Order: sequence, then C-alpha cells, then structure tokens
Amino acid sequence: MGLLPNLLTITGLIFLTHAVYSAHEHASLYSTSHTIPSLPLDIVAETLISVLVTCAGIIASSPALKPIRWARWAGAAEREETRRRLGKGKTGRDGREPPAGNPWAWLTEERLGFWDGREKRREFADWVRGGGGI
Repeated sequence: MGLLPNLLTITGLIFLTHAVYSAHEHASLYSTSHTIPSLPLDIVAETLISVLVTCAGIIASSPALKPIRWARWAGAAEREETRRRLGKGKTGRDGREPPAGNPWAWLTEERLGFWDGREKRREFADWVRGGGGI
C-alpha cells in the first residue's frame, strides 16, 4: 500500500463529499417549486468521476489476490469426511489427523435425498464388473 493509492482514495472521497453537498444545495434551492429539478451536468460528472477515483484508490491499495487452490480445499474436505466416518481423534490414510471444517457439509451430508455421484460411480463399476446383467 503506497502513498498514491491512499491519496487517490482521499481525493476521491473529498470530491464525492463536495458533489453530494452540491447536489443537496441545488435541490434545496429549487425546493419551493413543485417540480423535481434535474441536477446540472457538472454535479453529475463530479459525482461519477469522484466515485471512479475512489474505487481506483481502493482497488490499488488492496493486497494482491491469492490463487485459489481447489485441490487443497477439496483434500481438506475429504479428510474431514474421513475423520467424521472414522470418529474423532482417528487418522486418515496419510497418517495425519485431518483438519476440521468442511463448510459445505450441510449441503452434502445433512440434506436428505442428496445424490452422491461417487457412490453411484462405485455402484456402476461394481455392476459392470459383475457382468452388467439386469
């Protein structure tokens, strides 16, 4: 996070505050009439540009994105399922106790009638090995 992104964010927020104040003042000047006044083009432009500058400053000051490692997450979810099936304190195939925390367990394990694709694949493979008869 450098000085430039913070400067962009602060500058954008100052101009956004000024644009909001200008819009409020413009609307209050025409509050006696019964029609809704449209905002002048300079206030609209200042609002849009200040929002863009503020967004650019926030984006530039954010930390770098980390790569998504689906394989690592899926492995942790599988170890959690193995630990749940084996019982707490037991180890999996790799000899380590799997970490807790499959955040999607409520979708796959607690939902009645959930279609388990892996189990169906095993059943199909057993059916094929058995000759595939009806």
